[in-house]
Amino acid sequence: MTSTIQAVGRRKESIARVRLVPGSGNRTVNGKAIGIYFPRETVVEGVLKPFDVTSTGDRYDVHANVNGGGSSGQAGAVRLGIARALVKVDESYRKPLKQAGLLTRDPRMKERKKPGQKGARKKFQFSKR
Repeated sequence: MTSTIQAVGRRKESIARVRLVPGSGNRTVNGKAIGIYFPRETVVEGVLKPFDVTSTGDRYDVHANVNGGGSSGQAGAVRLGIARALVKVDESYRKPLKQAGLLTRDPRMKERKKPGQKGARKKFQFSKR
């Protein structure tokens, strides 16, 4: 097993490059503590769910660089990156992570705006006369 494991996670417009290093459980995102970068506790719990599923809580330090998108997309990208890195650490983690739905890349993207319309689906108000 190598000392540093790298993986990439994506969600919406966000891309996260995640490094797992054996350590004491320090988690940083873009150089900040995860609780500061993602201030909502529920978001932090979602990001760290792969560690709960595999019971590897404080065995690894996480260093994530994430860019693009908003906070929700970035959180999902980091979560997928962590899950993929854990599978690289130990292949036996694949089954529980897959059953928890943590290895599936969420394909939903923002639909593009169409010409002659106000948005992707919304139309301009129709006037008969």
